[in-house]
Amino acid sequence: MTEQLSLFKEQIFNLEDIATKTKWQSFRYIDLFAGIGGIRLPFQRLGGTCVFSSEIDKFAIETYKANYNETPHGDITQIREDEIPNFDILLAGFPCQAFSIAGKRKGFEDTRGTLFFDVARILKYHKPRVFLLENVKGLLNHNKGETFKVMIDILENQLNYKIFYKVLNAKDYGVPQNRERVIIVGFLDHSINFKFPEPFENKVIVGDILDKEIPEKYTISDKIWASHQRRKEEHKKKGNGFGYSLFNDKSPYTSTISARYYKDGSEILIEQKNKNPRRLTPREACRLQGFPESFKIVVSDNQAYKQFGNSVPTKMIGAVADEILKALRSKYEE
Repeated sequence: MTEQLSLFKEQIFNLEDIATKTKWQSFRYIDLFAGIGGIRLPFQRLGGTCVFSSEIDKFAIETYKANYNETPHGDITQIREDEIPNFDILLAGFPCQAFSIAGKRKGFEDTRGTLFFDVARILKYHKPRVFLLENVKGLLNHNKGETFKVMIDILENQLNYKIFYKVLNAKDYGVPQNRERVIIVGFLDHSINFKFPEPFENKVIVGDILDKEIPEKYTISDKIWASHQRRKEEHKKKGNGFGYSLFNDKSPYTSTISARYYKDGSEILIEQKNKNPRRLTPREACRLQGFPESFKIVVSDNQAYKQFGNSVPTKMIGAVADEILKALRSKYEE
């Protein structure tokens, strides 16, 4: 392990030190659409106790159980609100779906049949002090912005939360990945002052997450490499920038890793001297999302790529979590 990589791991993955910054540690939270616990992890390290989790993907459940010693409940649409224990904070990286009649301002009726409705009904029943929602940047413009307007209207005017939202980029928060996500934070107490975290001063680069010794199986074949180059040239002739993306250890950051990375690795290929480029290893993908070295990868490479591609940059979520706890501490521990 290089000294550079060792330093990266020490600085990026040691979130326990954040917990010492706040005394508000006795909170309970729930983890909806849990995936592999990317949103859960920072709140756990801040001293919180997860009292309920929900996930439907059997392979994600396998990884979740291995890392948190907990088997998530199944389909949240089939779980009643009163079956969920009381909690202080709701966490959800929910999938974005079209609202069937979004824009007609019928509130909850606009969102029935979507997973946001399940978030809203749980908030309505339990009235937790705070929630954190995460989604793709495109949510802001989904259905010409009507989807987001309906969501915010429900959260603010029907559920009475004070809402803060902002698009954050993972590359500003300790991982070398250009990944923009909208973060929505809501407080039941409207007098609480909250601000989103400032970008980190210390930057990392792609080389900080790369291993030196790489198994040959991660080098792409001549056939796939030729296919990547051909498609990129075809797109170039059409005037667009689609195709593979190539990075090296000096690159400031990669493009966004996606759930389809397992197919051909085209969005993030790593240069190699005198040979074809390679894909990231699952462990490097793990680091690219800010998970600790201790995080157990217990599934196949393909499933691991899907899981990390679907997850969140944990260091970015950790920075937001830190600000949430600071705001709560300032209000309730004055």
